[in-house]
This record gives sequence, C-alpha cells and structure tokens, in this order.
Amino acid sequence: MTNLDEARADDQSLPPDATLLIVDDDEPFRTRLGRALEKRGFQPILAAGVSDAALMIKNIAPAFAVVDLRLEDGDGLQVVEQIRQTREDCRVVMLTGYGNIATAVAAVKAGAIDYLSKPADADDVEKALLARPGERPPPPENPMSADRVRWEHIQRVYELCDHNVSETARRLGMHRRTLQRILAKRAPR
Repeated sequence: MTNLDEARADDQSLPPDATLLIVDDDEPFRTRLGRALEKRGFQPILAAGVSDAALMIKNIAPAFAVVDLRLEDGDGLQVVEQIRQTREDCRVVMLTGYGNIATAVAAVKAGAIDYLSKPADADDVEKALLARPGERPPPPENPMSADRVRWEHIQRVYELCDHNVSETARRLGMHRRTLQRILAKRAPR
C-alpha cells in the first residue's frame, strides 16, 4: 500500500456518492484529470463550459465538483451558484490559471471549499475535495516562483485589457516596450 493509499484510508475515504463534475474548457486537461480521479474512485462527469455544466447539473446533482474559473462561454462562478442551488453539500474546488486574491474570495463566497492554481495535479485536487471542514492543506511541494507569479499577474491584466498592450502597460505602471518584451518571453517556471 502506498502512502497515498494509506492517507486515503485514514478518514479520507470516498462517500458512497462519489459523482464528480469537472468543468474546464481545456479538453486535454479535463480528460486527464477525469481519468486520474476515476482511478481514485470518483465517478467523473465532464463538461466543457457553463451551458454543458448546467445541463449535467439538472440531470445529476454531483457530490463533488472541480470548476475552472475562466470558461469560454462564461464564468465558473455561475456553475458554482447552479450547483449550490441544486445541492448545497457539494464540495466544489475552483481552478484557475490566473490566481489572485479577489477571485479566490469570490470563489469562496460563491460556495467553493478551496481554490487551486493551474496546473493542479490530481493529488492536490483529491486532497482539496476530501479535506475535512476547517482543515488547512499542507504547503505545496513546488510553489510557483516569484517570477512566475509576476508573469501570471501580467498575463491576467493583459487578458482583462483585451490584449491591448498600451492599456495593460498603463494599468501596470510600466513602459509599453518593457511589457512587450515580457509578453514575448515564455512563462518562467
């Protein structure tokens, strides 16, 4: 028995209803996460966006959910609200590639129990879904570097400004050419 199996056996066993709604517009990620969590005993239901999720929530009220914050057809917070209306005890974890305090607060206020930055692996998602109320997760093994956090923030503001370099530079208080050089580089690790 591995350490993960032992940890799962210690008060982190799955309830009889282990239906898990995974809502993410990134198909490879959604499929990979679904397979990984199915191997851990969950019964995944995959949705590509808000409209897909709404249909699935009406048919099956899931016990667990993993929802991406930014979806092509809307906002993941809408999905959380729909889940809460159907099943209040559903344990929802929000995922996003653009982590910041404001969105984390909004996710928790909407009813999410945890908030994870992408790329989150199946172990982190499982720990968040099965954590006891009030239990604090251990610090991540490989947290994002300060350079990566800065890069993520710049990308988020750039996206919110509809990819307008001049407006993004103005809002970030940096020179436009400096911003262009940063945007041209790959994401730091």
